[in-house]
Amino acid sequence: MLPNGISTVIVACLLSLTTYAGAQELAEGEVDASDVEQRIETLEEPLYNPFVERYLLDEVRNLRTELLQTRAELIEKVVEKELSVADKTMSYATDTVTYFFYLIAGATSILVVIGWNSIRDMRSQLTSLAEKRVNELVIEYETRLKTIEEQLQQKSDIIHQNQAEIERTNEVHSLWLKASQETSQQNKISVYDQILDLRPDDVEALSYKADAVLELQEPLWAISLCLRALKLAQDNGHAHYQLACAYAEIGRWEDAVNTLAKAVEISEAYREDAAADPSFTRLHEHAQFRSVVFPDEDSVDE
Repeated sequence: MLPNGISTVIVACLLSLTTYAGAQELAEGEVDASDVEQRIETLEEPLYNPFVERYLLDEVRNLRTELLQTRAELIEKVVEKELSVADKTMSYATDTVTYFFYLIAGATSILVVIGWNSIRDMRSQLTSLAEKRVNELVIEYETRLKTIEEQLQQKSDIIHQNQAEIERTNEVHSLWLKASQETSQQNKISVYDQILDLRPDDVEALSYKADAVLELQEPLWAISLCLRALKLAQDNGHAHYQLACAYAEIGRWEDAVNTLAKAVEISEAYREDAAADPSFTRLHEHAQFRSVVFPDEDSVDE
């Protein structure tokens, strides 16, 4: 009962394959979008296969992994820059204190020469002033170092979170591959439950689980799953379509047609799915159903 609507990424790949198949026509002259669309509509068999799907899923996983690794590298470089700036600032402060001592020593020598103060008084004042300045610098740089340590701790936590997210993403990816290879609906439901344990708000897992539940003739369970998915994403066409199927299975015709209309508004591909779906067999004579699934008939009648 899976819909025939293909995701945007797979559609793009099919268009690329269709364009490649028409390479001879490109050599003879330009081919516009209508030619490509006509070629797709006249295909007798799909251009994709499980190997293409596996390739696309692997590419998505690699892109996510590279993005997270790039982010971690960027954070590491920023931390290195901040430490370098702190080191240069400390060196500058040390030089400043040294020059300050030289200046005081020179001023003290002048004062001693002209008799303003004794050497002992000058030493006492110089020591007191130097200690005060050093204490101020120590307090200031302790505060700065504490701030840097807090920032490093935050960035370290972010890196650990990213690593955990990468592991979770890889695990979810492998579970989707496993679900696509299962033939038993019970086994598919078990895999979808594992995905939902890792990501409770995964709308796709909820809608595909509802599809498997409908295959087991459990429409009420499927309705519950679809409503839960639509609370997370109201514009999810797959969830609307599966909910319409479940309503049709329990005889709620009006709800089924209205929900199917919402799915068709999101994607026109659901018209063809509904026309062939056995869940809607008893609705083929329903006027509102035919207006949604077969709109061309209304225009012909007019």
